[in-house]
Amino acid sequence: MRFFDRTEELASLKEIQELSKYNAQFTVVTGRRRIGKTHLVWKAYEDQPILYFFVARKAESDLCSDYLLEIETKLGLPMMGKVERFPELFEYLMKLSVERPITLFIDEFQEFFKVNKSVYSDMQRIWDKYHTVSHINLIVCGSIYSMMTKIFKDKKEPLYNRQTRFMSIKPFTPAVLKEIMAEYNPDYTPEDLLALYSFTGGVAKYVQLLIDAGATTKTKMLNQIIKSDSIFLGEGKAILIEEFGKDYGIYFSILSAIACGKTSRSDIENIVGKEIGGYLTKLENEYEVISKKQPIFEKSSTKNVRYTIEDNFFTFWFRFIYKYNYMLEIENYDAVKTIINRDYESFSGLMLERYFKSILIESKKYTRIGSWWDRKGENEIDIVAENELDQQALFIEVKRKIKNYNPELLNSKIAAFTRATGELKNYIVTQKGVSLEDI
Repeated sequence: MRFFDRTEELASLKEIQELSKYNAQFTVVTGRRRIGKTHLVWKAYEDQPILYFFVARKAESDLCSDYLLEIETKLGLPMMGKVERFPELFEYLMKLSVERPITLFIDEFQEFFKVNKSVYSDMQRIWDKYHTVSHINLIVCGSIYSMMTKIFKDKKEPLYNRQTRFMSIKPFTPAVLKEIMAEYNPDYTPEDLLALYSFTGGVAKYVQLLIDAGATTKTKMLNQIIKSDSIFLGEGKAILIEEFGKDYGIYFSILSAIACGKTSRSDIENIVGKEIGGYLTKLENEYEVISKKQPIFEKSSTKNVRYTIEDNFFTFWFRFIYKYNYMLEIENYDAVKTIINRDYESFSGLMLERYFKSILIESKKYTRIGSWWDRKGENEIDIVAENELDQQALFIEVKRKIKNYNPELLNSKIAAFTRATGELKNYIVTQKGVSLEDI
């Protein structure tokens, strides 16, 4: 699959390189694993000389040997002799960049925690000493999101706020997914597009794996994901166990419950069998895997709370792969696919709602977008979009099939919303139903 999108990110990285010719730049590139961070940096500087340091889990002296060879190859400089510690190399490059611009890309930057965590304090000292006279374009990238956030946003850490830019790479938007499908399967159906969005969430690596395999229909995607040699089957564990550490089992139980529709704290605790307040807080604020949702215009911060997994792929993985792993262990792939197809309508209904919310966010036409439900669970509106500048509001009911949309029922829900919240009374209100055919 060719490179898609990232126009703004590419422009920013190129702008940063130009700025580094005058003032040192320190850019942090974050985002969940497989989102395409490394590919993005290489694409931005594909026609420029760039030093690439990959932080593998091996002895610091061995890493330095690799980096010395990279310096000799890319910069045409003779070997410095034996270097045992990374800060020596970093200081050498900072000094060198006083006279000549240098772009240095350090990948898997969080792994210095395992190699030698004193590297961060040494880098802080060296950066503070030379950055006012240096012309270095330093980019650091990491795949364990929580650790990268800790390194640069925790006041106790030496590199706190040393970065000049903090770039967070997001999944492909629905518009980009449509562009990809149009190029690789011009005859795609709405169901195919929704499946790509539902299974991958727009995560670049997952999209690429499916497209490169020619899996551009819902059926082909499912066959590619659920099979013996699929990387998708172990992906949740591969990404999240390292994030969560030794308590990953509890976190996985919580996420599995949420993915299966248990979205209130009490319901989740009934499944997990223990108090989970601290775990939910970490999942939301530290790992950023879940979000705490409340009805739009809810005034209390603690009432009527629902928890959701924001990442579509993780929602899919915990609902179908983690839950039915016992079937996968005995290689009964057909049984798992049968279950997915059986439950796909309800699962994809949630994804369809997310899809239309993403479309509204992309449009930039609204100042607030959310959902609404009452405390008794009797009335629920899928999407409420407000434009407070024009005093207009849009209420949307999302159905897989438009024939299931009931305008009178939505109108009664809007009346319940108005009574309960007292909001949007003087607005121009529009209501409509959207379905799979509208994507």
